[in-house]
Amino acid sequence: MVRAVIAFFFLLIVAKIMGQRAISQLRLLDFVIALVLGNIIAHPLSDERLGMKGSMITTVVLVILYTGGLILTLKSNRIEKFLDPAPFTLIKNGEINYKGLKKARISIDHLLAELRKEKVEDVKKVALALWESDGKISIFLDPKYTALTPANYQMTVEPFDLPKTVIREGKLDYSALKELNVMEDWLVHTLRSLHQVEVRNILLATIDSQKKIQVFLFNMK
Repeated sequence: MVRAVIAFFFLLIVAKIMGQRAISQLRLLDFVIALVLGNIIAHPLSDERLGMKGSMITTVVLVILYTGGLILTLKSNRIEKFLDPAPFTLIKNGEINYKGLKKARISIDHLLAELRKEKVEDVKKVALALWESDGKISIFLDPKYTALTPANYQMTVEPFDLPKTVIREGKLDYSALKELNVMEDWLVHTLRSLHQVEVRNILLATIDSQKKIQVFLFNMK
C-alpha cells in the first residue's frame, strides 16, 4: 500500500514536470516514454522484494532524456522530422489516396468512421484530409460545402464572451464572483426574484460579461 501511494504521487509529479503534451498527445516520443515508465513503476509495485529507489532514479533519468528530446526537436529539423513526421494526405479533392492509407496503416472503414465523427457523409465533399503525427486526422471540406458565417456577409457580430461558472452543485464560486465584480447578495437576490430558486438547488449557474445568468437545476428524475 505504501509503495502504491509513493508511486502514485511520484508519477503525478513526473507528469506535471513533463507537461500537458505528454498527457494529451501520444506522439512517438510520448508513447515510448509512457510505455517505459509504466513498466518501470509496475514491477516494484507488484514485487515487494524490489526496491523503489532504483525505479524512481531510472524514471528521473528518463524524464531528463524526454525533456532533452523535446528541446532537440525545437533546435534540429532532422530530429523533429524523425520524432514528429510531417502529415501526409489521405484524401485530396474528394479522392482517396490509397498509398496514404497504407502508410497510416488504417482501413477505409476507419477513414469513413473518422469522417462520420466530423459529420461528413460523402468523401467527395472533402478537399483535404491529412494524417497527423499523433494519429489524428485533420479534415478540410471543400469551400462550397462549408457552412456560411457572418463573415461571408460582412456582418458585424458581438465579440466572443465565455460565461463564468459562479455556482457549481449548490456551492458559490467566490473567486469567479470577484473576477466578475459581482456581489454575493446581488446574485442571491436575483436568483430568488427572477428564477425563484435557492443556491443550494442549483446544479450549475453561469454569468457572462453582460451579467446575464443561466441556471440549471438538479434533475432527480
